[in-house]
Amino acid sequence: MKRKVLVILSNRLNRLQKPKYFEVLCDEKGNIASETPLRTAPRKAIYDEVWENDEGKTEMSSAYRMKRKYGHPLQKEK
Repeated sequence: MKRKVLVILSNRLNRLQKPKYFEVLCDEKGNIASETPLRTAPRKAIYDEVWENDEGKTEMSSAYRMKRKYGHPLQKEK
């Protein structure tokens, strides 16, 4: 079973920096199958989980600490 995860890279110290969005497909163990950068913020709640890194990182490979956002508006209802 594959999960669709939204990863948001933002900067809590500089709110003028635009957040970057990534769509990640992974299995139940957390192994990443594919990673797709998104141009803009998604509009529909189609994601199984939403994770955020607010340290100002610009690439997913450099972001090592993520926080899961429970009840996020882009997370689909179970």
